[in-house]
Amino acid sequence: MLDLIYKNLPVMPEIWVLTMACVILLTGVFFKKQPYLIYILAQLTVIASAWVTMFAYSHTRTVSYFFHDSFIWDHLAIVMKSFTYVVVFFCFMFVKEYNEEHDIPTHEFYVLSLLSMLGMMVLISAANLLTLYLGLELMSLPIYAMVALKRYKLRCLEAAVKYFVIGALASGLLLYGFSLLFGISGSLQLHDIASRLANLSSHQSLLAVCAMVFVIAGVAFKLGAVPFHMWVPDVYDGAPNSVTLFLSSAPKLAAFVLLTRLLLSSLLKYSILWHEMLIVIAVLSIVLGNLSAIVQVNIKRMLAYSSIAHIGYMLLGFCAANQRGYSSAMFYILNYVFMSVAAFGLLTAISRRGVEVTDIKDLAGMNERNPWLAFMMLLVLFSLAGVPPLVGFIAKIGVLEALIQAHLVWLAVLAIIFAIVGVYYYINVVKVMYFSEVESPQRFYVSAESNIAISITGIALLLLGVFPGALFGVCRLLF
Repeated sequence: MLDLIYKNLPVMPEIWVLTMACVILLTGVFFKKQPYLIYILAQLTVIASAWVTMFAYSHTRTVSYFFHDSFIWDHLAIVMKSFTYVVVFFCFMFVKEYNEEHDIPTHEFYVLSLLSMLGMMVLISAANLLTLYLGLELMSLPIYAMVALKRYKLRCLEAAVKYFVIGALASGLLLYGFSLLFGISGSLQLHDIASRLANLSSHQSLLAVCAMVFVIAGVAFKLGAVPFHMWVPDVYDGAPNSVTLFLSSAPKLAAFVLLTRLLLSSLLKYSILWHEMLIVIAVLSIVLGNLSAIVQVNIKRMLAYSSIAHIGYMLLGFCAANQRGYSSAMFYILNYVFMSVAAFGLLTAISRRGVEVTDIKDLAGMNERNPWLAFMMLLVLFSLAGVPPLVGFIAKIGVLEALIQAHLVWLAVLAIIFAIVGVYYYINVVKVMYFSEVESPQRFYVSAESNIAISITGIALLLLGVFPGALFGVCRLLF
């Protein structure tokens, strides 16, 4: 038995998460009035998954395949899973008080979150088209239900229906692209597809290009990039703050791996073509995201449009089509996800009973109501804006350097111009927090646990900006 476990150590984290999701589901049935127990079990599940992953890495350092080459264990999977655990851990820290005070079913939230995290883990380690699709759907389906957890709130139901319908369309596009790739190559394995696409006739190459278009469209839906962004502002705004926090962060890590596996493992032969497609998508995302965010008065919609712009900046790394670009894109998405956790986590933490922070004006006088939280929010917003020495600035610099190395100076200049445009709406929120007065200020109270999470994430954005070398070195080694 022990030999079997050691032989299959890399898949043990997925088995553990699935087992604990079932345990927590049963615990929620029999211990409905003990949400803290369910929270502890959920956090222990994440911590133990991280430990098992590191233990497996210490015993299996080489690239390995499992389940008939459908599951891959490589350095990209290890790093992205580790960051997924960190993000989900902080998400759970932020949402504990919010869920209890806003009547969101506690055990349903944690079970669905863990099942979605399981989908992300499967997707990150997927080595063939079938496993990619299964991981993607396992990641997405629980989130559709999470958006509708406030069943009595019409906006939540509307957002859930929109997300489900558009998500189903995206999955259909992606699956159709997968079916074309399988029909052309005769294989589901990513590495086999790459080798067989290299020897296609002109007619078959045209079908491969059609498959690539459908695949990129499907992945762009999951990332929320223009012109496949329609669901992002409505779902971010309609979902409860705790669900928006989860939705805006961890799934983007898995979607990044999905894009990386498909483009660099299977479709590298057509890099010139997908490079041009990604340039169009990235430019549209940056332009539309920044311009739309300027006119928003709802802070969740503003952050939703800014996320579209940030996805555009991440895609610029792929547009560079070189090692520096790919590593910069990974560095960017890792740090953006952490910034998103900090931003939505802070909004979730201060949305206590009777206080639901949705509009920018709800943050008026925040410096008087809680100076420390205002300072942490200041760090988060300035990092999102790309103000030095915060990590958002370093992430943008890495992408711009990759573009210049690839002789795409015009694209770098355009990115800089709209980065400056984007600074406006972040500074506007800072102005409201520090200089707008409120007649009867109600102090922002957060739990000790949320305060710790806010402080760690906010200070981490500063430290990662000052000392980015280690993380950037890890990203560079993976490409």
